Amino acid sequence: MRNITTFLIALLICASGYAQQALWGGETIISPEIHDDNSVTFRLNAPNAKKVEITGDFLPPLKIETPRGISEAPGRAELVKNEKGVWEYKTEGPLPSELYSYAFYVDGFRTLDPANVFMIRDVATVTSQFIIGDGHADYYIVKDVPHGSVTRRWYDSPTLKEQRRITIYTPPGYESSNETYPVFYLLHGSGGDEEAWIALGRSAQIMDNLIAQGKAKPMIVVMPNGHTQNASAPGESSREYHPAMGGGPREAVATMEDSFGDIINFVESNYRVKKDKANRAIAGLSMGGRHSAAISAQYENTFDYIGVFSAPPISAVRIADEAERAKAVDEFVKKLEVQQKNSFKLYWIACGNSDFVYQELPFCFKKMDEIGFKYTYRESDGGHIWRNWRIYLTEFAPMLFK
Repeated sequence: MRNITTFLIALLICASGYAQQALWGGETIISPEIHDDNSVTFRLNAPNAKKVEITGDFLPPLKIETPRGISEAPGRAELVKNEKGVWEYKTEGPLPSELYSYAFYVDGFRTLDPANVFMIRDVATVTSQFIIGDGHADYYIVKDVPHGSVTRRWYDSPTLKEQRRITIYTPPGYESSNETYPVFYLLHGSGGDEEAWIALGRSAQIMDNLIAQGKAKPMIVVMPNGHTQNASAPGESSREYHPAMGGGPREAVATMEDSFGDIINFVESNYRVKKDKANRAIAGLSMGGRHSAAISAQYENTFDYIGVFSAPPISAVRIADEAERAKAVDEFVKKLEVQQKNSFKLYWIACGNSDFVYQELPFCFKKMDEIGFKYTYRESDGGHIWRNWRIYLTEFAPMLFK
């Protein structure tokens, strides 16, 4: 974490240097430059470099073979140096509306864009960002609408025997009213933490814009840390995050499922919320999707709205041993039968058709169909990526608490 902090400080100094260069008659580097047709030019002032590349999710993806099948990674392209020693790359055409991530490779060394202060952390990786509007990415942009508040709180988890950090979005007007609100528990994936949906998922901007347009009801969104071996995001707890710094994750004393009651108790004791099933929703991506399915089954009469993004709703499908898998599936299906008997209003499953999880869904659907379990399936293009998960959130939130 210290290395990341030092790296970011150096980048800010570089960016400041470009601005000072312009004051003394030098040329200001504009990067990325978004043109009127939504094509984009990237620039990097590195006159002594021999080769500069850009990697980003706006480029054709690279196909990578993994133990779970073919996965995708951001593509790469080479920049061309102009007569002033500035390297440039322009996209071949306009980019669709989206939030994009990118970085440069200078003679093999990865670096961010020093001319762009819009940066986001994904686990331990920091990337430069930009947004192309005029489409669904307009939900990700801060607009002149009433804004909610985002707070980072600490709550006591008796089950996990520690205090833990949680991020909570309260809708516009919460502080000035006496109104009670429904609650949406939104869970991250295995590569994230309690910051992931706020930073990469743009959840606050999405909720602000959906509420302002009347497409979603005002609600409280609760974003916990799903790693029970970590109390918080890197650098935000008394325990060092990485073993190289003398720390690292501790051994978890309980599961996310078993400890989720502590989160509900904290929220319902500290916020003005409606404390009934009809006003609780839970959803998550990848690991958080598996958690959402398992939590809603374990607390089988607690949530009326369940969202499973890019995850098998019956996670036991991943158990390698055939006998153990069959037993675990049967046990989970019994929980689904109870959940179905207690009824719910929406069970929404979404996945990209090139996601490595996609091949696990038919088995899950077959088991759910056999017991008449009611669900809605939404299939999209693309893989296991934030581009899909942000879209899923913009579609799922408006369906809640109707």
